[in-house]
Amino acid sequence: MGILNLTPDSFFAGSRMNGDRDSIISAAKKMIQDGADFLDLGGYSTRPGAVDISVQEELDRVTTAVEIIRGEFPEILISVDTFRSQVAKETISVGADIINDISAGNLDEEMLPTVASLGVPYIAMHMQGNPQNMQSKVNYSDILTEILYYFAEKVDLFRKLGIIDVIIDPGFGFAKTKEQNFFMLKNLKSFEALGLPLLVGISRKSLIYRTLETNASDALNGTTALNMFALTQGANLLRVHDVKEAKETIKLFEQLYP
Repeated sequence: MGILNLTPDSFFAGSRMNGDRDSIISAAKKMIQDGADFLDLGGYSTRPGAVDISVQEELDRVTTAVEIIRGEFPEILISVDTFRSQVAKETISVGADIINDISAGNLDEEMLPTVASLGVPYIAMHMQGNPQNMQSKVNYSDILTEILYYFAEKVDLFRKLGIIDVIIDPGFGFAKTKEQNFFMLKNLKSFEALGLPLLVGISRKSLIYRTLETNASDALNGTTALNMFALTQGANLLRVHDVKEAKETIKLFEQLYP
């Protein structure tokens, strides 16, 4: 899953676009040529402490981009990274295929009924709080058990509402310390108990660059190393800024684990 940020303040500067047609087509084309199976479009930065924006501003950023990519690349799967039901509804109506919600329905009470009515696949992530305050909400008695219980309850609710195609995302970097992130990564196999596809999004995040005492721009090698580990622990999807390197990692993994 290739990340296309339509925001001016995403944590990795190399992933930002200015939103014009040529930039969108160029970025999408490169990711598709590099082997992306999905493109994940986001118009609301969810990095820690990100500025809140209006629904209309998010729509303005994302809707046109979905239309452009759908028109130019009709076969590619498009995911929209949003926690707002109105954005979900309008982007699906213009060609998106999947909704990727960092809040699993917690930040908009209309999101889950909307996804159910749209009949589209849904990526549900674990997070506490919101992007503005999540890094103050890192206290857990037993983080792994609590997150597994969180997803078990969510999946039961999804089924009752009629949301059938669900992908789970543990939420690396969202309401978790560096140490908690690594603990979750080491225990990824525990998520197999949910019986659902598992998405891992650690690309260039702070658990990597803080450990390596560098920055997001220099975190590609660390990302590749941890993506390989995630695959060995059961990850089914990798959400990345650098598609070529991730695709190569997957090909090598498949040789080791055919």
